[in-house]
Amino acid sequence: MTPIRVLLADDQALLRSAFRVLVDSEPDMQVVGEAADGAQAVALARSTRADVVLMDIRMPGTDGLTATRMISADPDLAGVRIVMLTTFEVDEYVVQSLRAGASGFLGKGAEPDELLNAIRVAAAGEALLSPVATKGLIASFLAQGGSAADGPDGSAYAERLAALTGREREVLVHVAGGLSNDQIADRLVVSPLTVKTHVNRAMAKLGARDRAQLVVIAYESGLVRPRVE
Repeated sequence: MTPIRVLLADDQALLRSAFRVLVDSEPDMQVVGEAADGAQAVALARSTRADVVLMDIRMPGTDGLTATRMISADPDLAGVRIVMLTTFEVDEYVVQSLRAGASGFLGKGAEPDELLNAIRVAAAGEALLSPVATKGLIASFLAQGGSAADGPDGSAYAERLAALTGREREVLVHVAGGLSNDQIADRLVVSPLTVKTHVNRAMAKLGARDRAQLVVIAYESGLVRPRVE
């Protein structure tokens, strides 16, 4: 089995060292590079052909958000998955990171097993979105900023959403609610494989890189309305 190639991007050398020891201790993954800022992260993503980048949001110079946009916009790096690292889970840049193309985010205080699982989840093309992010943070910030359905891009979203079947829209709503394929399958009384097929088709029709992008599109398009508790 080819190990998951991991790139570490954080301006704190001590933290990078700790992550490297942890990641390299796993037989199914290896650290292929370390970056102290976003510009280095982009360059190393290209040269190392990393599968997953652990990207700190706040770094000097080119920050993690800008670096995420640059990686996501590069067709040659379409297979690179980015997990944003943040000190606080409720971070104003998290939603911007997801919009920019990140697959999800993780708090720096996460347990070692959580970090390793995050790498595996991202490498598999799934979204790494905690319940707090999906049900609270995303809804909260999109409620403050409004949805794209209310702006000039609303018609574009409407056209893409119109291409979805009724079942695909239903599945998309559940994805935006933070449910896994197994949970959605239970709700709709279908197989997880059927749900995965609907998710993949929705991603293709909406031009989403991964599941995380589906969540953002569902909120920004107005298909799912934010509920702030």
